[in-house]
Amino acid sequence: MAEVRLKDVSKIYDGKVKAIDSVSIEIYDKEFVVLVGPSGCGKSTLLRMIAGLESISDGDIYIDDNLVNELSPKDRDIAMVFQNYALYPHMTVYENMAFGLKIRKFKKEEIKKRVEHASDILDLEELLHRKPKALSGGQRQRVAIGRAIVRKPKIFLFDEPLSNLDAKLRVQMRTEISKLHHRLGATIVYVTHDQIEAMTMGDKIVVLKDGIINQISAPMNLYNHPANKFVAGFIGSPAMNFIRGKIISDSELFFVSTDNLIKIALLTEQQEILKKYTNEEVTIGIRPENIIPSKLINENSYKITTTLDVVEPMGNETIIYFKMGENKMIARIQSGEVLRVNQSFELLINLEYLHFFDGKTEKVIE
Repeated sequence: MAEVRLKDVSKIYDGKVKAIDSVSIEIYDKEFVVLVGPSGCGKSTLLRMIAGLESISDGDIYIDDNLVNELSPKDRDIAMVFQNYALYPHMTVYENMAFGLKIRKFKKEEIKKRVEHASDILDLEELLHRKPKALSGGQRQRVAIGRAIVRKPKIFLFDEPLSNLDAKLRVQMRTEISKLHHRLGATIVYVTHDQIEAMTMGDKIVVLKDGIINQISAPMNLYNHPANKFVAGFIGSPAMNFIRGKIISDSELFFVSTDNLIKIALLTEQQEILKKYTNEEVTIGIRPENIIPSKLINENSYKITTTLDVVEPMGNETIIYFKMGENKMIARIQSGEVLRVNQSFELLINLEYLHFFDGKTEKVIE
């Protein structure tokens, strides 16, 4: 069993800068948990506190019900994979993977057995005699992971391990780490600023902003049911579109944008939810894939005619940028016709997929 529990954990620098603010998380045995958020949100600091590389200002960290606040990193039975690989340049791949076991006085036979097992899992058998300078970025990252595997730790900690790789290799290594998780049945805590990595790899995602947890949930639940405007805008690529306005009553409820150029008749169930927000400010959110060409008839929709500002053909889909009133918008549509900049184009907003956020708190309205 390998569980991690953080209870009201905080980190304060210089007595005043709060990098982590009363964070509580439960990470279960064999779970792949991703800590995600923008640069400076505290995710790497949190990971380093779990590892014991960073002291805790307040709160408690438990590993398998054992309080580890005062335990040194070597006594926590964890293995960490860093962004910069941290390989010894003068050692071969075999020596790099074996080094941690050697200093722990493992027998040569056991070291050989563990290194060969890890190299088989990671397809490193042909590279064991090479030194890091003779390896590609992806190969170096696999060696760093292999060095963690031979330890047979309770928990694997990954600190933005793919950020130094090119786009194609990142996709490949994402797949490899996911396969490794299932093969080892390991508990993994993984830090990234890349929400695509988070969505594709994690069993559970922890979204952080300014050292505070904004939401903890499964990937698709985060996507479909964000807790607030920040999560809605951070999760998803391209990002969700937002339009600020008010809920007004004209026997029925309407959403009217701040610039008064957009007036959307709300669906019956939306009116029920938004009754208490009559004459109050709200923000509506709509994901780019829920803005569709007008030829795709949808009765629960709002029609707009616009001029395309930017067109990005992606092969199987096209990303288009346009304005709706004074609001800059993005739509992601299936490729079916050649679109051009400055072309007049009709689109439908699928009203069934609107998200509503409180204008003051930015929390979701539901």
